[in-house]
Amino acid sequence: MSDQEALTSYLAAFIEGLEQAGIKDVVISPGSRSTPLALLFAEHPNIDIYVNIDERSAGFFALGLAKASRKPVALLCTSGTAAANYYPAVVEASLSRVPLIVLTADRPHELRDVGAPQAIDQIHLYGRHVRWFTEMSLPEKGNTMLNYANTAATRAVSEALGLPSGPVHLNFPLREPLLPQLDPSPFLKKIATAVKRELKFGRLELPKEVYLEIAEEWRGYEKGLIVCGPLDQPGFSEAIIELGEVLGFPIFADPLSQLRSGSSSNELVIDSYDAILKTEEVRLNFQPELIIRFGGMPVSKPLSLFLQNAKNVKQVIVDGNRSWRDPYHVGTEMVYCDEINLCKLVSKVIPKRDISTWLMDWLEMNQITKNVIEAQLHSESKLDEGKAIRELSRWIPEDSIIFVGNSMPIRDMDTFFHTNKKNIRIMANRGANGIDGVISTALGSSVHSRPLFLVIGDLSFFHDMNGLLAAKIYNLNINIILLNNDGGGIFSYLPQIKEPKHFEVLFGTPTGLNFEHAVKLYHGQYTRINDWESFQVAMIDAANYEGLNVIEIPTDRAENTASHRRIWEQVSREINKYLQSVEK
Repeated sequence: MSDQEALTSYLAAFIEGLEQAGIKDVVISPGSRSTPLALLFAEHPNIDIYVNIDERSAGFFALGLAKASRKPVALLCTSGTAAANYYPAVVEASLSRVPLIVLTADRPHELRDVGAPQAIDQIHLYGRHVRWFTEMSLPEKGNTMLNYANTAATRAVSEALGLPSGPVHLNFPLREPLLPQLDPSPFLKKIATAVKRELKFGRLELPKEVYLEIAEEWRGYEKGLIVCGPLDQPGFSEAIIELGEVLGFPIFADPLSQLRSGSSSNELVIDSYDAILKTEEVRLNFQPELIIRFGGMPVSKPLSLFLQNAKNVKQVIVDGNRSWRDPYHVGTEMVYCDEINLCKLVSKVIPKRDISTWLMDWLEMNQITKNVIEAQLHSESKLDEGKAIRELSRWIPEDSIIFVGNSMPIRDMDTFFHTNKKNIRIMANRGANGIDGVISTALGSSVHSRPLFLVIGDLSFFHDMNGLLAAKIYNLNINIILLNNDGGGIFSYLPQIKEPKHFEVLFGTPTGLNFEHAVKLYHGQYTRINDWESFQVAMIDAANYEGLNVIEIPTDRAENTASHRRIWEQVSREINKYLQSVEK
């Protein structure tokens, strides 16, 4: 067997193992050392490839593919700094529990640490951010090596889908010549491996008696809260609503919990807790006895502080991925089991409780807050970022996807996107909370989920403009709502605003860019909004538009901050009125 045949059969066995384990999407960053893997991925009849020139964009594009499909995705690059540019996406995948199979080509061992070009130390390049790392053997002939390569592929998928899910990294040292044999295709016949492998996964379970103990304990509390942070799992919404109904507890639902929009009942969902908890009287007088938390940490800072300051309160953290999600060190009990099964089994053995004063007060305060927000936004004629979210929720088609950028957009979603029946799935990169790679992640998500609307700030848009190329090359459909306040709007709400001398240079960071030119560069449609009527028209047109569509809403940072503060102050006044009337 020639070196070319050994290279081909070895790497084909690996790729066949990936495909058999469920890999259907592969994102490739062009390069020389990765040539044999790239060509063989392109040759495989059951694998779809996406070529993304910018490695940072490629990493986030693969992340979006995996997030939207809820399936692992492979990512391939050449040696050198190309692999380093995957780092931000790998970090996000790790913290967000997204399965990525990162494949990096490398120089062979004799060309390392001797001054060879495009050679860096790629061993354990991503450190503890990956679930598993292995340095693959150099390609060799023989069934033993084919079986080894095939096994490594299967194990990579297995490790990526473990508890918790996340990225894995396989490093491939490859010698020249790098061209595999494609005629005939190595995938026309079965790869000669010794074992056919299958992956079967289960869920974390507790003994039945433990579920009964939990149910008996929880029913003993009247003043309880269910807090749901980011958690995107089919079936969770229905299960948690059922648990809330039998316990009689309000459900604080983060926008990424998927509880704010759907066909199931959402009468117990508190979606305005962020504004409510800015009221001191609420924080002082509505201390719960029990907090049950599901998912990641919520977006809301007031809610996080409320959880942090809940002294002498039993706080139960439920996690089906067996992670320690307790940044404030307040958890009194960790429950490691499947969230849906826990909710269903506990709900079966607890008799439904009558609506309590505790629950009614939270529901009433929530409705008061929503009424204030609605009234304030209704009277707002200027272009405002909070109202943009409200108008988006009003005009977005049913069964759409909203991908939300970090900083102010995700916080405005938390405040202004209220419960509805439209079945909107909301996604974001809330692992590391970065503004990098948001466009690319949304575009990757748009491959499997449409119609997709991305809500993003101007700095985050600028940060990932290279990502727009994927929309042009693959004719992807995405509607981008660009909230342009010409700078870092979130800093206007932080203590830095009290240092005006250097604020604009260090934190405001205005760019003064005309983004229409960038949109046209990638053959997209661009609309600049001047009033709310034009936004309505743009949203109606967006539902049927094919391709890249950017709707820019210019706003003023100072006015946005003032508008938010007016709403919060009015909410506090109205809630205080309600609490005084209840006391009487």
